[in-house]
Amino acid sequence: MRKHLRLRLALATLTASALLGGLAYAAGAPTGDTSAAADTSAAADTSAAADGRSAFGDATRARGDASSDSGLTRTLREFEKSYDGRIGAVGIDLGTGRTVGYRAGERFPFNSSFKVFACAAVLDRARTSEPGLMDEVVRWKPADMAGLTGNSPETTEYTDTGMTPAQLCRAGITKSDGFAGNMLLEQIGGPRGLTAFFRSIGDRTSRLDRPEPWLTEWAPGETRDTTTPAAAARTFSALTTGDPLHPGDRARLVGWLKAGLTGADRIKAGLPEDWTVGDKTGTGGAGNHGTANDLAIAWPPGSDAPIVLSVFTNRNHDDTAHDDKVIADTATALARALGRL
Repeated sequence: MRKHLRLRLALATLTASALLGGLAYAAGAPTGDTSAAADTSAAADTSAAADGRSAFGDATRARGDASSDSGLTRTLREFEKSYDGRIGAVGIDLGTGRTVGYRAGERFPFNSSFKVFACAAVLDRARTSEPGLMDEVVRWKPADMAGLTGNSPETTEYTDTGMTPAQLCRAGITKSDGFAGNMLLEQIGGPRGLTAFFRSIGDRTSRLDRPEPWLTEWAPGETRDTTTPAAAARTFSALTTGDPLHPGDRARLVGWLKAGLTGADRIKAGLPEDWTVGDKTGTGGAGNHGTANDLAIAWPPGSDAPIVLSVFTNRNHDDTAHDDKVIADTATALARALGRL
């Protein structure tokens, strides 16, 4: 039974990946202008990485349109008007392969959500080329943390002793510890190393260019340190349910996501309380057009087939705070469009 479920999830992931290849924004649409149409019909380049480790399999070479949901589009357009900002969102049902999206191919900043991908890259490195890496102690000096102590609740406490990459993963994902994220990047060659990891598993869209705290600096039109809701959703889906990571590493990653402490008011708040949810948030702050996002994998009660939700937001005007509620409401709309609510 479990073998059949894994096969069904794998096929659903490939189907969703092929469909998401068609989620792209209208060419030339300003990424900060919510008056631009949320065109999801253009095809995107989803060619697999040359080394054959595509997270999405050969199905990503197919080009097609994602399922259109006029109700979702109307709902999110209304949200954008009242929120005075831009929303990018994708939902994937890994039981059926159904996908829905809005502004799915437009670029948004990663912010702290990069940490789940950095942790996955470290897990992969430890498994494939550096055995024992997850248990080696990483040390640093207090001066190394300059500018990040306020957003590094756990690593600040371990400055004298250091932490292992496993501990850094836990701190980075569950508490969004900023310095932990930077230390994880150091294990894989910095931001360029994470971009290389994306490419190695077939994600040709996502990119990281700077470490914390600079990666949160964003304004409309900025491409550095960005992804799209579609790319983030399919990569997150592959890393939590697919083949890029060893099953043991995949389970470890999902365990940290489920233990997350930062997303209670975002996607989790938009789903029923009896669902099991693992997520990773990202926040740029008011000075960066109020950018905020959340990535989640969620299981309804009694279901072994989860859904993956990707929600990114920014305000139309700078120096405006982010809004957790619009992320929660968007999660509700995505789950409803997938037929799960």
